Amino acid sequence: MKGLLKGLAVTLRTMTRRSVTRQYPEVKPELPARSRGVIGLMAENCTSCMLCARECPDWCIYIESHKETLPAQVEGGRERSRNVLDRFAIDFSLCMYCGICIEVCPFDALFWSPEFEYAEHQIGSLTHEMDLLGKWMETVPPPDEIEPGERT
Repeated sequence: MKGLLKGLAVTLRTMTRRSVTRQYPEVKPELPARSRGVIGLMAENCTSCMLCARECPDWCIYIESHKETLPAQVEGGRERSRNVLDRFAIDFSLCMYCGICIEVCPFDALFWSPEFEYAEHQIGSLTHEMDLLGKWMETVPPPDEIEPGERT
């Protein structure tokens, strides 16, 4: 009986308060700092090492690249080869936003953006290619300041 009265008291207290509703499209929510929204790509940092694609538990990252041979920089030196990124895509209909791809990237090519408004009418449109992932980089907040005495 005591539990029932306690529950009714909570219900009556809540019923008398005015509800607060934010009209979403017009009033944007205030997100906490460093919120996870969508993944942005800095393509110039990507070396096509495939670590992010291999570590992704959902296999939602698609990378295609080709090797390019660079001429020797000094006389008598040897030619070098490097990977050139052709395609980098993330299928956000499969992604579970775990952040493993961002953590394992050794070249800081992937970042969290706080943007969350990227809904599509067709599920197939949720595969974002390099150009769109690059545009998300504009919304990535700068890194936190390192405090004196803190290790990098």
